[in-house]
Amino acid sequence: MIVAETLAMRLTAFDIGADGTLTNRRVWAMLGMRAPDGICLDANGHVWIANAIAPECLLIAPGGAIVATVQTDQPCFACMLGGRDRRTLYMMTAPSSSADVASAARRGHVMCVEVETPGAGRP
Repeated sequence: MIVAETLAMRLTAFDIGADGTLTNRRVWAMLGMRAPDGICLDANGHVWIANAIAPECLLIAPGGAIVATVQTDQPCFACMLGGRDRRTLYMMTAPSSSADVASAARRGHVMCVEVETPGAGRP
C-alpha cells in the first residue's frame, strides 16, 4: 500500500499482512516541494500525484524520479485513472484548498488527458 503524506511531501509504502496489519513502513518517494494530495497507481507501478500546491499532476517512479508531468490551470487536489481502458487521467482542480475560497470562487473543475499506461489496483 502506498499513501500520500501531503504535508511531509512524500509517498510512504507499507506491506499489508494477511490479517490486514501494516508493516515495513518505508519512504517510497521524497517529492521535494511537491505536496501529494490525491494519488493513483498505474500498471507500471508508478504513482500519479495531484500536487496541492502547484498547478500540476505528476507521474512518479519508485524512489522519486518524475516520469511525466501534466500541467493544470490551478492547483490539483485529486487524480484517478479511469475510462473504459483506464487510460484517462482525471484531475480535480480548484483555486485553493480553503473551503471558503474554493466555494466563493466556484472555479473548481475536472480536467482529463489520455495517458499511455492504464490504471492498476483498486479505487
